[in-house]
Amino acid sequence: MTQREQQRLNPDEEIIKELCVSNGVSYEKVSQEGSEILDLEMFFSGFPRMLGLSLFPGLSRLTIVGQTISVIQGLECCPLLKALWVVECRLDEISGLQNCLQLQKLYLYDNNIQRITNLEMLVNLHVLWLNKNQISEIEGLSSLVNLEELHLADNAIAKLGQSLDPNTSLQNLNLSGNKISSLKELTHLTRLSQLRELSLTDPQSSPNPVCLLYNYYTHVLYHMPHLQRLDTYDVSMKHLKDAAESTVLKKMMYYTMRGRCAQRQFDELKAKLRQHKKDQIQLPEERIWVLTHTLRNLECELSNKQGAGKKSGEPEDSDICSDREQKLQRKLDAVRDRLKIWEQRLKKLEACYQRDLALASDRKEMMVHLLLLELETVGNIRFEEGNTNDPWFTSCYDLLLSRFCAWDYKTHHINGIKINRIIRIHNQALRLRFQDKLHFLNMESPAISQNSKRHTEYLFYVPDPEHSCEGDEILHIAETGFKNADAYKALGRERAVPLSNSVSMCDRLRMTSLQKTSECDPADPLPFRHGQLIISKVFLGRNAGVKEGVPIDCKYYPKANSVYLSTDSKQHTALTAPDCDCRQRQKLWYIFDHELVLPEYIVDFEYITQDTPEHSSSSDPSSVTHVSTAVASSESLAELDLDEGALGMEPILKPHPKMLSLDEKSILTVARANVLSQITVLNLHGNSLNKLSEISRLTALQRLTLSFNDLTRLGDISHMPNLEYLDVSFNRISTLEGLRGLSRLKELDLRWNQLTRLRDDMNVLRKHTPALLRLDTQHNPWHRHKCVRLVILCLLKTLTHLDDILVTEEEAAAAAQMAARSRINQASLVAHSWTDSERPRSLSLLSSVHLLTQMSPSPWKHSHELEPGWTAKITTLNLDGQQLTRLSNLDQLVNLRWASFDNNEISHIEGLEHWPLLEELSLNCNNISRLEVSCTLQRLTRLSINSNHLQCLDGDVLDRLPNLHFLSVEDNIISSLHGLQRSRLLFELYIGNNDISTTREIFHLKTLSSLIILDLYGNLLVSKLENYRIYMVFHLPSLRALDGVAVEMCESEAAKDVFEGRLTADMVAEKLGHTNYRELSELNLQSSSIRMVDLAPANLFGNLRSINLEHNNLTSFSGLIFLPNIKMLFLNYNHIESILPRQKVQSHMSNKQILHHKVTSSGYGQQNSRLSREGESRDNQEPLMPSLEVLHLGHNGISSLLTLQLSRLTNLKALFLQGNDISQVDGLEGLQRLLELVLDRNRIKSLNESSFRGQEYLMDLRLAENRIRELNHLEPLTGLRRLFLDMNKIQDVSELEKLEVLPSLIELSVAGNPVSRRSLHRQAVVLHLSRLHVLDGLTITLEERTRAELLSNEAQGSSSGAADMTLPGLVPLMTRPVPLRRTSLNPGIHTLITDQQEDPHDKGRYKKQRGGVSFLRGLQNDVSFRQIRGASSHYPTVLHPTGHRVFSIYPNSDLDSRYQFHGGPRPKPPL
Repeated sequence: MTQREQQRLNPDEEIIKELCVSNGVSYEKVSQEGSEILDLEMFFSGFPRMLGLSLFPGLSRLTIVGQTISVIQGLECCPLLKALWVVECRLDEISGLQNCLQLQKLYLYDNNIQRITNLEMLVNLHVLWLNKNQISEIEGLSSLVNLEELHLADNAIAKLGQSLDPNTSLQNLNLSGNKISSLKELTHLTRLSQLRELSLTDPQSSPNPVCLLYNYYTHVLYHMPHLQRLDTYDVSMKHLKDAAESTVLKKMMYYTMRGRCAQRQFDELKAKLRQHKKDQIQLPEERIWVLTHTLRNLECELSNKQGAGKKSGEPEDSDICSDREQKLQRKLDAVRDRLKIWEQRLKKLEACYQRDLALASDRKEMMVHLLLLELETVGNIRFEEGNTNDPWFTSCYDLLLSRFCAWDYKTHHINGIKINRIIRIHNQALRLRFQDKLHFLNMESPAISQNSKRHTEYLFYVPDPEHSCEGDEILHIAETGFKNADAYKALGRERAVPLSNSVSMCDRLRMTSLQKTSECDPADPLPFRHGQLIISKVFLGRNAGVKEGVPIDCKYYPKANSVYLSTDSKQHTALTAPDCDCRQRQKLWYIFDHELVLPEYIVDFEYITQDTPEHSSSSDPSSVTHVSTAVASSESLAELDLDEGALGMEPILKPHPKMLSLDEKSILTVARANVLSQITVLNLHGNSLNKLSEISRLTALQRLTLSFNDLTRLGDISHMPNLEYLDVSFNRISTLEGLRGLSRLKELDLRWNQLTRLRDDMNVLRKHTPALLRLDTQHNPWHRHKCVRLVILCLLKTLTHLDDILVTEEEAAAAAQMAARSRINQASLVAHSWTDSERPRSLSLLSSVHLLTQMSPSPWKHSHELEPGWTAKITTLNLDGQQLTRLSNLDQLVNLRWASFDNNEISHIEGLEHWPLLEELSLNCNNISRLEVSCTLQRLTRLSINSNHLQCLDGDVLDRLPNLHFLSVEDNIISSLHGLQRSRLLFELYIGNNDISTTREIFHLKTLSSLIILDLYGNLLVSKLENYRIYMVFHLPSLRALDGVAVEMCESEAAKDVFEGRLTADMVAEKLGHTNYRELSELNLQSSSIRMVDLAPANLFGNLRSINLEHNNLTSFSGLIFLPNIKMLFLNYNHIESILPRQKVQSHMSNKQILHHKVTSSGYGQQNSRLSREGESRDNQEPLMPSLEVLHLGHNGISSLLTLQLSRLTNLKALFLQGNDISQVDGLEGLQRLLELVLDRNRIKSLNESSFRGQEYLMDLRLAENRIRELNHLEPLTGLRRLFLDMNKIQDVSELEKLEVLPSLIELSVAGNPVSRRSLHRQAVVLHLSRLHVLDGLTITLEERTRAELLSNEAQGSSSGAADMTLPGLVPLMTRPVPLRRTSLNPGIHTLITDQQEDPHDKGRYKKQRGGVSFLRGLQNDVSFRQIRGASSHYPTVLHPTGHRVFSIYPNSDLDSRYQFHGGPRPKPPL
């Protein structure tokens, strides 16, 4: 070794020596003891490289910290190394680890590593730390299947992708301090089933942008429920996972509903387009019918003439026939030419319809993608569709119009632009990135920050179809923003984001590309008519003009953030208007940094040309209908003139008489034959036949023409063995059922009929026309007409021509393939089944079946390698669009959980008993007419049977689905919701586009307390029911979304204001459980919180006689006044103010009041204002409720009888007003038939002259418990028989003497009054009221009346001077009170009960005895008062079954005929 080499090695020796010293190893003995060293450390010593490791071959742990090492080397001699730290060094790459196959822990953090490489051999690696490097992409880890801990914090990673999928053992992952900004990227981590700890932000690192997004934790916890720690927080608690699960499920339901709304809008637009097409093709179809009819007549006439010419042998006749034949031929050719023109026009209209439909479908798909994007980002990306009420919409609209110049499009004859839709983009991640970038630039250059608004501009972008790698670049930009400059360079464009401030300049590339691709389609002269552009907010920063000859690249413009290219005005001089300066302002902008471009709006636009009406916008076909109709009418008039010219050519055929029926004679006449068996050709074209009763007798018939008749069926055409040609075009045939026995039929014409059931009709032909070669089915309204041609060829394999087009071999092969797919066999199961055990945790609008189909690979590699029992592993089956007719050969799928059979021809639901674990089933777009489930499916939660023929929902079937959460039966013919009340766990119900029309169907849903989403859109009920939304919200308070629109709090409040306490026919049906309103005679709805009555229509309740609405919240009679035959009305304990609702001044009404006022009902709110106007003369008030006889208004808080307007109840016979606050008796003038009036427990102090004016027939008056002192103005009550004045304030007997004006009074009660406490009031009353039979509840006996008279005479004698005179032998008598028993008031013998004799001279004894009698009498009066309601004599009081007492006005009739309460037991009289 030379001296120079020794000098060179000396530094290495020094390093090794220092290494040995720092680790406590003797340098001199290192060669002997180095193999025993297991752990070696190098801390902050400034080692330039890794040396001397060959001296430690047994090393298992190596730690190198803070060195200047740039390359890992020297580890070839350390094969036993298990842990390696090379941290805080200067490593540029990962290398030198090829021989460390036992390495388990590798720490390379805080270096300059840019890529993860050279780790493929470290299969035993468990821990890898690559923090604080410059890594931008996760790669090179696919072989580390045992990796458990991975730290990649503080790098530049923005995307995860599938880079970590092979690391299935990963348990701890730290990605803090990176650039991950999308929640969708985090969903890739769901495939790491062992992951327990995840960090996207921690105290040592800055957070990823994704951590700043809304619902970040919810999103992560939902997708990774197995996590124990997230961002250093403990998230193992179950309630956290449940909360995330619940939140996400609600969002998924919401966006599912939104997706259905988008589909519904598309369906509506499709229906409008279909109607528009129908209007457009009406004239061409009519002309085709007319011209074809004429054409057939001409062909028939020409055929007859040619046949006649051959039979005639004379030359003159031959010349005449030849001339006529030539004219017929010329006319025939002219008619054919006209027919071709109309057929071409029909095809053109169909092409326009298909083009508009495709455009509408694309827009719908885009809307669904936007909704899915919102869902996947948990609302961090939102899309808002604008309208003219939004200020931003108007600003954006004006911006586009200002940047559009028609002169730029003059070569394309475009004269305007129409904006169909503007969608605002709310992307939280992009906005944060944009703001962070602006903040960074402002910090670098304060001059820019001072003028940031001047450097901000709104520019346009339109994707270039030729230079776009994404299928839909618009959606990609809305989600992740614009691509970086390098990506645009890779696509062959400039190395910058290309934008423009001009619509024409940004759309130029798209227009050029579409023109090239559509040159072969002359039917579409403007293929770029419809387009989309993005309006972006752009920070231009420092900008400069593009230098000629200098590439657009940031390295050539180092100080610029953007460059622009102005339009060359010289080359556009010929196209620019003299006064237009648009070209001077138009620029192409190129932004070098894509983070300075923030997409904010998506605009759907349409170029307007002179022929725009011909190509109407699919967004609103009705908007151009009148224009296109005007244009079409002018064109059609010219075409009609040409038609008339052709039809008017010579010769003019005489119309032949039309046959209405077919018999043997008419057949022989038309066929010109003698016997039916000789007829081989029969032409019955152009008649009015609807039956062919005799046609089957023509057994020799070979050709039959029946075009232009009125046939609807072909059942009469059967068993005709020689028939080869049949023409039944231009009829109204709706089915081919009945057609049979046509074994030789080769050609069949079915054009222009009404056939709809493709498969059924083709099966008829397959069975009964085995030799059929040519078939024409054009212009039939086939149901689900997609792939009609292929389906027909699949069923009729003998066809050589279909719809006048030759059947190719390729079509025959495709049909055979379809036929093979239509049977479920092993091949179809292998191709369309999966074995996943769990539904992927993905925020998607797809069902589980379609999600697994999209995300999971097929588990079957080779069908010939299937092991026994492989079908038992199948959990998912997707057989959509296989043309299946039956669910067969599926009984081995015992573990099937998710199944879909959409777009088939299945007519029966069968075989479900073999799938006990089934959770989701989809049978959309089939032919199912009945919901059939023969077994209980405990696990089925989702069922979808849209677009079938269901007529009802069987409750027994739903009972077998106890855990059903989701049910969708849209686009059926369901007319009732009966049965749905059995699905008590239903969360979502979609039943739009059915035949539900009545509100009572909604009551079947009231038991569904879990129902939160309901969709009834498209049913007649929605358009028929006024205030539909708040009606539904009121009756189904658990709803959170209705018909695709969220239920707002204000709607719930409005629903309560309008419908709470509203008695309707539906409420009656709900309470009673039936809708037989006409059989209803009595109605009892006490304590039902009713505040208004709306029993409409009133004639439904024509048999209703009695209504009990006590203990409710009524303030008026409301709709009760319109019930025609009500006799008894119980309204006690309400808040009745008047019969009619009081009209209030509506000068200042709240929104709720306005909504309440708009509600129409059967009378409520609709009364004639003349009837309720305050201050109106009572004489002009019209009578109400003419059948009402008994009215209970007790305990209503009534203070005034005038405001009640009771005088309008002219037929009233009994009125109960007890327990109110009435102070005056008035307003009863119109009750002239009143027999009983109850005013107990009010505040009446006195009676006035008008109190009882007109009540001469009143028989029973009750005024107990009032404040009456005087008994005046009772003279009008000439027929009064009973008067109850208990518990008032009558003090003088003289007031009772005033009752002498009541000539018919037979019963009186004044118990509880001050006057009743006097010992002689009874004698005075008996003496003055000679006709009185009962007083204070006690019968007045003959003895009592005699004694009263005697006492009166004695008193008169005493006053004349004979006060001390006594009559010997006359014993003083004192009557004892006699209880009232069912005694007759007719004169008779009464028992006199004597008491002790009284010594008139014994003053003390008399007073004592008198006090005792008074006490006993007062006690008896109190007892009598409590029983007085039940007391009766000649006119008894009947006890109502409900507890109400009703006065009988039929004294001599049986109790059964008095105010009966229909339907109840016979009321008993009170005791």
